[in-house]
Amino acid sequence: MSKSIIQSSKAPAAVGPYSHAVQSGPFLFCSGQIPLDPVTGQLVTGDIQVQTVRVFENLRAVLNAANLGFEQVVKTTVFLTDLREFAAMNEVYGRFFSRDCPARSTVQVSGLPKGARIEIELIACCPTA
Repeated sequence: MSKSIIQSSKAPAAVGPYSHAVQSGPFLFCSGQIPLDPVTGQLVTGDIQVQTVRVFENLRAVLNAANLGFEQVVKTTVFLTDLREFAAMNEVYGRFFSRDCPARSTVQVSGLPKGARIEIELIACCPTA
């Protein structure tokens, strides 16, 4: 099975040796996105809702680079540094997935790159040609 590397100029540059996403077979595997401003590369300031919106905008840029959208997402994993912020994150999450929601896992972690409070990774299903 082959793989294609997906990079988006509209998403923040990777902070390590990884690709924005890899397409293999019928799936797109998106690396986790943290709330970095794609222009400055700096962490956005604000509460968990502000950071969650930025993460979703970054993920949208990666999906769009693969000619996909949130409607093709089949699985997400949300990493939070504080599960007490789950409800506020979940409210924003629901703006991007309002129906036919993907499967999801949410876990609390002790830390994220650059001091982010949230990271989200996802898997999308690519339409067949």
